[in-house]
Amino acid sequence: MSIDVLYNMKREMLRRKLSPRTVKTYLFYVRKFLLANKNKEIREFSKKDVREFLYKMEEKDVSGSTLNVAHNALRFMMIQVLHKACYLKIRYAKTPVKTPEYLTKEEISRVLSVIDNHEHKLIVSLMYGAGLRVREVTHLKTTDFSFEENIGWVRGGKGNKDRPFIIPQSLKQKLQAYCVKEETWLFSGRKGPLSTRSVQEIVKIAGKKAKIKKKLHPHMFRHSFATHLLESGIDITSVQSLLGHVRPETTLGYSHALRPKMIAIKSPLD
Repeated sequence: MSIDVLYNMKREMLRRKLSPRTVKTYLFYVRKFLLANKNKEIREFSKKDVREFLYKMEEKDVSGSTLNVAHNALRFMMIQVLHKACYLKIRYAKTPVKTPEYLTKEEISRVLSVIDNHEHKLIVSLMYGAGLRVREVTHLKTTDFSFEENIGWVRGGKGNKDRPFIIPQSLKQKLQAYCVKEETWLFSGRKGPLSTRSVQEIVKIAGKKAKIKKKLHPHMFRHSFATHLLESGIDITSVQSLLGHVRPETTLGYSHALRPKMIAIKSPLD
């Protein structure tokens, strides 16, 4: 039954500690696949069915990135849940990556200056000052800091990997005060960690108050962190490590910050 497939797939993804977003996305495409093949016995599924489903998606002119995600989701279902071979030599071209939108240092200052709530300001300051994703900052625990080394830890981040991050010196005392609380989460919600929706609302309100014309969202602080580090001369491999990017190409998306330096470089021929 399709319900069993979805249940077993979700259980396997959670066991492998895939991110909630990946779990949700994979299940979305598997549901669509099961619906498209509802007249076929699950035990009869083959890679031919997967290929046909992807071809139909391609005909609808969806992006290469979307096709790649759908392909990965169906391959996971076939191999890990149904235990069938599903090696298709397909790799769709990705949609050209746009230059990440970021805030200037002046805009960052304006946003922080209009946040009166100390906890809210600390959350936004951490996203910018340490380059954290919104879910990473909301899931920080009071035990995730090593103040002697001036580093904190993102536990089980993207790709289920632990990653160190720098503790901004300007936030160190505030964080130490928060970490003495006898609570699990650094920022607590009603039932567990603070929700990402709450942070999105904090950022939205601050953006309006600060009169930021750009469409402000939490991830923009991470983009700003990377951009400002590169502008200050930090090498791209160090920024890659701080962001937790597996592939250097991902960090190269911030190469806009390197252009002024490239313009200043003289050719060896000159």
